Amino acid sequence: MRLDPVTLEIVGNKLAAVTEEMCLTLQRTSRSLYVKETADFCCAVAGLDGGFVAYPRGIGVSGFVGLNVLTAVERAGPLEPGDVIITNDPYTSGGLATHLTDIQLIEPYFEDGRLVGYGWAFIHCSDIGGRVPSSLSPVNDEIYQEGLQIPPVKLVRAGEVNRDVEAFLTANSRTPEANLGDIRAMRAALGTGRDRLAGVIAQHGTDSVLDAYRDLVDHTAEKARAALARLDDGTYRFVDYLDDDAVSGIPVRLSITATLSRGDLHLDFTGTDPQVAAAFNIASLGRAHAWITTRVLALICTLDPGIALNAGLIKPITVTAPEGSLVNAVRPAAVGIRHAAASRVNDALGGVLGLAAPSILPAAGSGLVVPVVVAEQGPLGQNVQVLEPMVGGTGARDGADGVDGRDSGISNLSNNPVETVETEIGVEILRYGLRRDSGGAGRWRGGCGLELTFRARRSGSRLLARGLERMRFRPWGARGGRPGVPARLILNAGTPHERVLDKIDVLALEDGDVVTLLTSGAGGYGDPLLRAADAVLTDVRRGVVSPEAARRDYGVVIAEGPAVDEEATRRERASRPGPAEPGAEFGPERLAWESVFSVELVDRLVAALFRLPAADRSRLRAGVYAEVLADLPPGFIREPLEPSRAETARERLTGRIVELERLAR
Repeated sequence: MRLDPVTLEIVGNKLAAVTEEMCLTLQRTSRSLYVKETADFCCAVAGLDGGFVAYPRGIGVSGFVGLNVLTAVERAGPLEPGDVIITNDPYTSGGLATHLTDIQLIEPYFEDGRLVGYGWAFIHCSDIGGRVPSSLSPVNDEIYQEGLQIPPVKLVRAGEVNRDVEAFLTANSRTPEANLGDIRAMRAALGTGRDRLAGVIAQHGTDSVLDAYRDLVDHTAEKARAALARLDDGTYRFVDYLDDDAVSGIPVRLSITATLSRGDLHLDFTGTDPQVAAAFNIASLGRAHAWITTRVLALICTLDPGIALNAGLIKPITVTAPEGSLVNAVRPAAVGIRHAAASRVNDALGGVLGLAAPSILPAAGSGLVVPVVVAEQGPLGQNVQVLEPMVGGTGARDGADGVDGRDSGISNLSNNPVETVETEIGVEILRYGLRRDSGGAGRWRGGCGLELTFRARRSGSRLLARGLERMRFRPWGARGGRPGVPARLILNAGTPHERVLDKIDVLALEDGDVVTLLTSGAGGYGDPLLRAADAVLTDVRRGVVSPEAARRDYGVVIAEGPAVDEEATRRERASRPGPAEPGAEFGPERLAWESVFSVELVDRLVAALFRLPAADRSRLRAGVYAEVLADLPPGFIREPLEPSRAETARERLTGRIVELERLAR
């Protein structure tokens, strides 16, 4: 350690305060609803190696602490005071940008002509062009459809704004004024960071601050290893699924093998499906990227709540992510809905680390983040806004229920006030609240999902709901806990015109149409029959569990009052079978799917695909699944197959895999 502990603590707290003030500046001066209310933004200070040395704890998006600005800086060329770099391209920014609607700004900070760090700010902009309003659609199959790609270039040169770059930005967006307003807010935040960092340097000296950068990261890395060392060493594996890729209807598999050794963690994504011809891919560049390590960082911070947020958090983590896989996609793969895949990575990480620490890790959270977007023609042009960023509940854990309506996965976005939404968008909110009976039953109950119901008030409006997931495969429970209830999207529910929708691209709305989104509940933990009857009664009184579900799921009979009927509850519970075997409870849909597409067979399929040319993998994979599914009932996973029919389907799958293996030799 280069600095004494007291000085390091003082400088570290000052640098963290700098990032908090940067974020407040950005939020207070921003233009768009998704920034100023939802808080999809962040700011940080990076060291000379590009890693973040200080990151805000209480404001902004927390999961990006492991990003690095150095690739983008090097691509932009030599820097001088007053320069500001802009980029949104995941591939040329080294994964700093994660999809095109996340605009990144980087400002080099100088002191007496010496480079002393970088300021970073990002916002999610309302629209960056592309095929659909808000730019993001699950069915885009190339990044070129997703909007304007901005490689790392200088938006500002020596304090002078490059009007040519601004012209490109405004000409390629449906919301140019909002975008420019948010970019100016980011520049203001970077200016705040520059001034406040100069103040820290004036107090402590340039060399001491640069030493603090390294010491802070090293100290956090040491503490992160100590936290991970509390987990049992060993090698563990977990598999989870995206419902489908929104194009083929075929589920997409995530596989993680985790190896823990004295505080070091290696994550191997071998066995994960190839990148898809849709927008769910993650451009991690094969690194320990934010979108494939978020749950690990959250675990470290849970085990050591006082740990500083900086690049040291990812130092103990190494990654194997096969090139061309869903989690290490290569250009021109579309990446707009990468957060859906990241949510499933998060669940799989929770599952695999839960095998090493079952008393610490929770069951699956709701596993979806759905920014509900309404695009409409307003008096001043197109209005494209995120109505609400919808999530679900948190998974239950040993000793505690999950949080209702709030998932601790990849999203810490705020909800938008109903009054603000109705002021800025032509909709009427009819209901926004918890979804009853959606949380997985367990000794500790999974968090409930949410319900959002709104009425369109302008004909010609269009709805986009990117990130719809967990409509097929439920959020899993743990150690006998039950899975959460799947998500649903319904148009005009309860009317003769009711339509139950799957994943959507762009849905046209007429004046008076009513949209209902029911997000998935989270998984439960432990045997539901061991849940205290009084806790079930409290849930009934709160309205998150119905009396019918209390009896069906927990064996608790609710009498008038409401109150627990003690004798009827004793008889009901005594009539039930014994506790379930410990382990994840996935739900009937996944059991039906794996009765044909078993983990072992799909391991062979994925391995064969990765021995074939990358350009052929998606087509060949789709062909294999299509042939096997053609002989199965439509939507077979809703009901289990007869054993003989499942065996026949497995034999057909095995035959196709053997053909691919021969082709791959």
